Amino acid sequence: MESLPVEVVGNILSCLGAARDVVIASATCRKWHEAWRNHLHTLTFNPNDWPLYHEYSTSRLEIIITQTIFQTKGLQCLSIIMDDVDEFSAAPVIAWLMYTRETIRQLHYNVRTQPNINMLEKCGRQKLEVLALAHNTITGVEPSYQKFPSLKSLSLSYVSISALDLSLLLNACPKIEYLILISLDIVMSDPQATMDLSSHSLKDVYVEAISLDKFILEADSLEKLHLKDCTLEVFELVGKGMLRFLKIDDVSVIHLDIGESAENLEIVDVSNFTIMWAKFLHMISRSSKLKKLRLWGVVFDDEEEFVDVETISSCFPLLSHLSLNYDLREAALQYGLQGSFVLDNVIVLELGWTVINDLFSAWVSGLLERCPHLKKLVIHGVVSETKTHEECHTLANFTSAIVRLMRKYLHVEVQFEYE
Repeated sequence: MESLPVEVVGNILSCLGAARDVVIASATCRKWHEAWRNHLHTLTFNPNDWPLYHEYSTSRLEIIITQTIFQTKGLQCLSIIMDDVDEFSAAPVIAWLMYTRETIRQLHYNVRTQPNINMLEKCGRQKLEVLALAHNTITGVEPSYQKFPSLKSLSLSYVSISALDLSLLLNACPKIEYLILISLDIVMSDPQATMDLSSHSLKDVYVEAISLDKFILEADSLEKLHLKDCTLEVFELVGKGMLRFLKIDDVSVIHLDIGESAENLEIVDVSNFTIMWAKFLHMISRSSKLKKLRLWGVVFDDEEEFVDVETISSCFPLLSHLSLNYDLREAALQYGLQGSFVLDNVIVLELGWTVINDLFSAWVSGLLERCPHLKKLVIHGVVSETKTHEECHTLANFTSAIVRLMRKYLHVEVQFEYE
C-alpha cells in the first residue's frame, strides 16, 4: 500500500463515497489523510449509510458536514441527502455550495432549508454535468445568465417550480440528455394547467406523479419516454422519429399523441391503463421495428374492443416478446385469434389473468399454436390467501390443462408467477 501513488489512494477513498467511511479510512496513515484532503473527488452524506445521523441535532449535522467538506479540495461529486431531518439553515448550505462550485460536476441535493435557497444561483454552472434537486423551490430562472453548458442530467423531485421556469431551465441546458420529473408542484400563472417543454438534445425522459391539463414535449432526439402515475388531459410528443422505448404505467390521459415518433419504436410497455385499443394501435402501427409489446392490466374504453393478435402479427413482424394481461372475454378468443396468422419471431410469451377459467386455458392454447419458435412461456396469476373449494378445484383443473398442453411443446420453458 505504501507504493500506491497518493492520487490512486484518493480514487480508492472516492469509491467508498460515504462520508463517515471516508473519514475513518483517511486516518489509516499520513498518505491516506493527504489523499482525503487533496485527491478525494466523491463525498456522500446519507442516513442510509450511517443511521446515527438521525440522532444528531440539525446544528450538529451542519457542523459535521461543513468540517468534512472544508477539509477537501477539488470535490467533483457531492451528495447531501437529508430529506428526513429538520430544515437546515441557509448560511451553511450556501457555504458548502460556494466552496465546491469551481470543481463540482455532480450535485445531488435533497435538503430542506429555511429560508429557501436559489440553487441555480449558488451551484457551479460551468462544469456541472449532473444536477438532482429535491424538496426545493425554483423561481425566476434567467437563461441569459444561468446557463448550464455541460449539464447532461437534470432530476427534480418534490420541487416547486412554474411551468415557464421549467421551460426556461431546460433551454439553459443545451446538452441535456436525461430529464426526471417527480411530484412537481407546478405553479401556474394561467388558469389552464399547460406545460410546454422543448429540447433538441433530450434522449431520456421520466415523468411521475404530475397532473396537468396539457403537456407538450418537443424533443427531436428522444429515445426513451416513461410516464407513471400521471393525470393528463392531453399529452403530445413532437419529435423526429427517434423514440425507441415507450412506457405508460398507471396513467390517466384523454388524448395521447406521439405523432411521427412511433416509427422506430422497439419496446412498448403499457400497464394499468384505460385504452382505446383501435386508436392506440393506429398510433403505434407504423412501428415495424417493434420487438417487445406489453399490454398489462389494460382496460378497454369500449367493452366491445379486444386485442386483435392477427393485426399485431402483421404490423410488427419483428416482435419477439409479447405480454398480454387484460379482462379476457369470449370475444377475445373468438375474434382475437381469427385468421391463419403466425407470430413467427416471438420467443417469449407472457400471459396473465385475474380470474382462472376454461377460457384462459383455451386462450393460452390458441396463442401457443401461433408461436412456432417459442422458447419461454410465463403465466401470471392472482391467488388469494383464502380460497374456496370451488376455486381450488378450478386451479387444479387449469394446472392439469397446462400440463397436458405442454406435453405438446416440450421445447418450451414454462414458468408460473403468482401474486
